[in-house]
Amino acid sequence: MLDLDTIARDRESLRQRWKAAGFHAGRSLSRALAEGVRRHPDVESVFYAQQQPRRTTNRELYAEGLRVASALSGQGLGRGDVVAVQLPTWLETAALFQGIAHVGATALPIVSIYGPSEVEFILRQSGARAFFVPARWRNTDYLARCERFAALPRLEHIVVLGRDAPGRFTAWDDLLRAAAPGFEPLDADADDVCLLMYTSGTSSAPKGVQHTHDTLLWEWGRPTYANRGLYLANLPAGHYTGYGFLMRPAILGAPMIFLDHWDAPFAAEVIERHRVKHGGGTPIFLFTLLRAAEEHGRDLSSLEAFSLAGQGMTPAMVALADAKGFPGARVYGSTEHPTVTAFDPTLSFERRAGSDGRIDEGNQVRIVDDEGRDLPPGREGEIATRGPELFVGYLDSELDRESFLPGGWFKTGDVGRLDRDGFLFVTDRKKDIIIRGGENISSVEVEEVLSRHPAVAAAAAVAMPDATYGEKVCSFVELAPGASLSLAEVAEHFAHAGVARQKTPERLEIVDQLPRNASGKVKKFELRRQLREETAG
Repeated sequence: MLDLDTIARDRESLRQRWKAAGFHAGRSLSRALAEGVRRHPDVESVFYAQQQPRRTTNRELYAEGLRVASALSGQGLGRGDVVAVQLPTWLETAALFQGIAHVGATALPIVSIYGPSEVEFILRQSGARAFFVPARWRNTDYLARCERFAALPRLEHIVVLGRDAPGRFTAWDDLLRAAAPGFEPLDADADDVCLLMYTSGTSSAPKGVQHTHDTLLWEWGRPTYANRGLYLANLPAGHYTGYGFLMRPAILGAPMIFLDHWDAPFAAEVIERHRVKHGGGTPIFLFTLLRAAEEHGRDLSSLEAFSLAGQGMTPAMVALADAKGFPGARVYGSTEHPTVTAFDPTLSFERRAGSDGRIDEGNQVRIVDDEGRDLPPGREGEIATRGPELFVGYLDSELDRESFLPGGWFKTGDVGRLDRDGFLFVTDRKKDIIIRGGENISSVEVEEVLSRHPAVAAAAAVAMPDATYGEKVCSFVELAPGASLSLAEVAEHFAHAGVARQKTPERLEIVDQLPRNASGKVKKFELRRQLREETAG
């Protein structure tokens, strides 16, 4: 493992390289928003909240963002403060993210599915000073959860959207009523951390990924983000891409349709109604969209392309999109390095369906063995990346020590190969995660929750293939002597643990003994292979 001083020197050397090459322009998000709105004041976006539309122009949303910024500043929030947001993709959310940028604070989007235990960990570790949350959304009472967060030492403000808030919290409308006119945005340093996002990794606790103004703005300027016409944004605001899409209309002048949750029949209706040109997502979005369009007789002919990412992206999925007249194309990235390969729907079907894309401008990819040595084209190994949009390290810097190679190369934990034309093929993963419908789930966290059940002597959680979600959680369990366990009992146990429902195992395999190596480590590759063979059979 590298020492932290070496990692810091490598990072500074790369920062200077990206700046000299013109990849980092030294702009803040606030300035980029202002410049974009001056160029594209009348570009319109539509936000569907519970399927009810709200329209706004860039000019109107920017003004609302300044109003939010004034309110945040009035609460003493500013440069370097962390503002946590667990809101759906609403117009208010977009204005809030702009307001956070205007005061120079750090946005911390949190996915809506995270339960109270996960949110409490994130709020505590990040030192968030403010937390924005809906009173209730869909089937979750978020307000009831907030009582347990109120005692966190650094959390000073809990702001609630949707109804009047109890006395110790602040209602959104009351916050905005305190805003003063004429707020002047802070032009923050482009090297400041402006986005903190938590992602599941190989450990049980989520990891805080840090991005700066420079890393975000380079990524958002890539062809993948370019304005190709009306785009359907269906990824949650708590995801990296969902957050970026909320900034896209103002910065790039790209018109957008935002959905606050995925409902495939409604999405098909929206595409037909607005003549949407582009979309994207994980396999579940494409699969359910096509099925809903067929069942309800919706016209998707306006779609020109659909970008595909996430586990389970097979050539058959790309062929499905092609058959409907809008080419599918696979792309590769992560929260740490969002756009490694380029979205190019003009490539041949073999390239779009068989590879994960060509390495995008400014990025570099190496395929390395377990010792960090380069492997030749065609050989499989761990994928290591670097580029001008690569994150600037985890909030817990100790995690950097095992995540970087000399020279600032990020070890992705994914396995793949490169061909001689610069196309990447992702074939497996080393990191111990399950990707269900685009959500990263830590196998270790699932195992730790399982291990607290009195019937469980030992457990291993692995990904099982699924045609709709890409992967689901399967648990292999050794039982304590004389004990029994059912899948329903496992579901009840996870519900009491306060973790996201998606982490609950959807298949339970009781085994006499888990396969282990000489050191006692469970050989999960054998369990994954068993599940893949069952699916293939």
